[in-house]
Amino acid sequence: MSIKVGIPRGLWFYDYYPLWKTFYECLDAEVIISKPTNRKILDQGVKNTVDEACLPVKIFNGHVIDLKDRADYIFVPKMMSAYEREYICPKFCGLPEMVLHSIEGLPPLIDVEINFNKSRKNMADTIYKFGFYIIKDKRKINRAYCEALKNYRDYKNAIKKGILPIDGDLTEINGGKIYDRKIKKIMVIGHTYNIYDSYSSMNLLNKLKKNGVHIIVPEMIGFEHINRHAATLDKKMFWSFGRKLLGTSIYLAETRDVDGVIYISSFGCGIDSIIQYLFEKKSRKEGEIPFLLLTIDEHTGEAGINTRIEAFLDMIEWRKRYENNISTYG
Repeated sequence: MSIKVGIPRGLWFYDYYPLWKTFYECLDAEVIISKPTNRKILDQGVKNTVDEACLPVKIFNGHVIDLKDRADYIFVPKMMSAYEREYICPKFCGLPEMVLHSIEGLPPLIDVEINFNKSRKNMADTIYKFGFYIIKDKRKINRAYCEALKNYRDYKNAIKKGILPIDGDLTEINGGKIYDRKIKKIMVIGHTYNIYDSYSSMNLLNKLKKNGVHIIVPEMIGFEHINRHAATLDKKMFWSFGRKLLGTSIYLAETRDVDGVIYISSFGCGIDSIIQYLFEKKSRKEGEIPFLLLTIDEHTGEAGINTRIEAFLDMIEWRKRYENNISTYG
């Protein structure tokens, strides 16, 4: 009987899921993912998380609870840094400890530390530690990681072409259809776990698509452009997510290649409280791009979100039609 590895559908899930799913399946493990976020998962997460935690952490704990009786191991890595001289949000750094102290009766966690702050020279040892939970054969672990990395790059390239990972099995995304360009082109900004989780985002992406919107996310721009623009900041942004967003904002301010920006943030996010202001300053004030901030928590109502989205799209449509065609007498 194969070992069952449970992967929660939260936080880093939409960034790295195809990588780790392929890796463990190549090691002959059975990969189980939690159900898409729903009211039960949210309620369980809220009940089993400290009040001060942000909404994404509460949702993540709900997904862990969904897996705890179905898996031999639950995949909760301790992510410290994914790039040299940069850091990830503290909730990623302390995630295994938060999960263990919040939820009882868990199977063992795969909680290997990922820390590339100084260099990536120890990457092989890190990969072996992840693989040793299943098998001790280093050669097979190397082969599994090479295959997983290939699949992960295909996934990232698919997003760059315009295919959005809205739930479903993300490893099948390459067979999707690239969206046609529509009348309105909107950049949707935020953490991937806010953007792509249809429940917590109030189904934002599908609502925009139904309104004939061509959706852009930062990954479609290309990190070479984002990194080049981020390098122009007065001081280096040491938060990886912040660097990506600020580089995107400078790119948008220069190119003005979208009709509007929707920034979706979770209430209480420390990084967003800083980055959101700087992003808005660059895109709206310097780039003159319409900007909408949607802040969500467990009490956010969908009706209010719908009204704000509709008003934002109407404003953009009005601007495209009339702003440059106002008579002398107004």
